Order: sequence, then C-alpha cells, then structure tokens
Amino acid sequence: MSKISLVEANNLVTDALVRAGTLRETAAVVARSLVGAEASGLKGHGLSRVPTYAAQVKAGKIDGRAVPVMTRSAPAVLAIDAALGFAYPALELAITELPAVTRSQGVAVAAIRRSHHCGAAGQPVERLAEAGLVALLFANTPAAIAPWGGSKPVFGTNPIAFACPLPDGAPIVADLSLSKVARGNILAAKQKGQPIPEGWALDEAGQPTTDPVAALKGTMVPAGDAKGTVLAMIVELLAAGLTNATYAADASSFLDANGPSPATGQLIVAFDPKIIGGAGILAHFAELASSIDTQPGARLPGSRRLKLRETAEASGIEVSDETLAAIEAI
Repeated sequence: MSKISLVEANNLVTDALVRAGTLRETAAVVARSLVGAEASGLKGHGLSRVPTYAAQVKAGKIDGRAVPVMTRSAPAVLAIDAALGFAYPALELAITELPAVTRSQGVAVAAIRRSHHCGAAGQPVERLAEAGLVALLFANTPAAIAPWGGSKPVFGTNPIAFACPLPDGAPIVADLSLSKVARGNILAAKQKGQPIPEGWALDEAGQPTTDPVAALKGTMVPAGDAKGTVLAMIVELLAAGLTNATYAADASSFLDANGPSPATGQLIVAFDPKIIGGAGILAHFAELASSIDTQPGARLPGSRRLKLRETAEASGIEVSDETLAAIEAI
C-alpha cells in the first residue's frame, strides 16, 4: 500500500484520463469525484474505476471530449444531454444551475440522459444541500437485479441519494444502492482477487456465490427482497423512463470497454426548504436530526464519511500498489 495526498491523487487521475483521450477540464471533474469517493471510504467508486474508465475512453464507449448540453424545457426543468460522455460534467452542470432555478420556482428538476456511471450518488446532493437545498438523486445502471421471482436481470442497482441541510454543520446525506451492496464492491473484490460474502449476489444459475467473477456475470441480491425490486423499478422509471435514457436491460456495462455507450440517465429533484416550509424549517429539520444523533450508538447518515474525509484531507489516502501501477500504466 502507498499513501498519497488528495492533491497527488487528483493529479494522478486527471493526467491518466487525459493520456487516454479525455479533455483536461473533464478529466479534472471526474478526478474530483473519484478522489472524493476514495477519501469518503467509498472505494468501489474511487480510484479502482480509473483503468476501466480509461479503457472505455480509448474504445469510444465514453466520449472523453463530450460537452454536456442543457436546455430549459420549462421554468423548473433543466434537460441535460450528457452527449455519451462521462456523467460527472453533466452532474456538475446540474449542480451549478439548479440552485438559482430552485430558489425562483421552489422546486426544480434536472433530467440527464445519454449519460454514464454517476459514481458516489451522495456527492451531487450533498453539494446542493450545502447550497441550502433539499435534494434527491435517482440513477439507473446496467441490468443487475431480476424482478422478484424472475431470473433475468431487468433493473440496475439503481442508487437513490438524498441530502438535507441543517442550520449548523454538515447536511444529512443518505446514499444507497438497491442491491444489498453496491456493485462496485464486487468489482473491487475481483480486482483484488478476494471472495465476496455470501448473500451479496447470485451466479448465472441463480445460486448464491462468493466468487466476484461469477457474481458479475449473475445478478445482485436486492435490498429488502421483493420490496427492493419494486424500488428499483421506480428508480428505473424516474431515471431512465422519465429522462428518455436507456433502460438497464438495454444498457451496456459500466465495467468494461465492450459495446456502445450505456447511455443511462439520472434525475435530480431539488427543493427550496424555506419557500416550501418557511423561515424556521432548518431548525425543524434539526429537531429530527437531534433525536437520532443524541441516541447512544446511533448516527446520522453521512457522518462516518465526513470523519473519513477529514482524515484523508489531513493525512492522505492509502491506495494499493496494484491500483497505482494500473493508473500509471495508462
């Protein structure tokens, strides 16, 4: 293992993606997201993604030179075409434009299509919450979960993220995939040559497996069993159906350089809490937060990531020598 600073990590990732054919400005946006995920302990959405991203740029599966295009299709609706590039510049555009629109309308939506892997879904909503908004993000991903009782994957792991500002301190941030674990954790296990715990995934025959290779060829176990597949369907309809993006069953993998762009979608919904609930609404949010945070053993969603991030900012992040070598070899 090697320890590097966050600045070094950002430069490492940016330069590698530029060498693969990505615009430097785009590469820097992608790097901030991946390094931020790594610093927050979300390694499945961190530096382990860089070699795969670079291979997809080289193959044309991701257009590393794409620039997202936004249209204001209604006063409270931002329609963003990610142009078959990385999701991160499109998400950055949404985060930049949504606050002003939300403050003028009370509620606003950014609908992103022809996109790609959105990484740690909590990051965009956290930034919107830091701007004083309540935000939800829905994203669809390539097929990995079968309908309950079925065997063919139809839904992705389809993350949902939520963030809510508080009057003092960091916002509440919840980020969860609708599989029992994020698929990125299985990818990380494969790269390390390690088994996965039983109960995470099923192989192609629908049997439980601890082999990450078999798991990636099979299906993920949904969180909440049948209820999880219903939630995955809802996210699919919001993130892909409503945005006119590609459904999970038709999307190519985020994990290899084969095939066309997955062209998946994301939907962000932002609310101005002061317009909707009045001037004292943040204090009202704090009442519920306090009822959780003051209980011994309980913690607010997102608090663990904040502590890990503080440590990473102070002393850097540990990266496996294999991952560093793979990035440097790009």
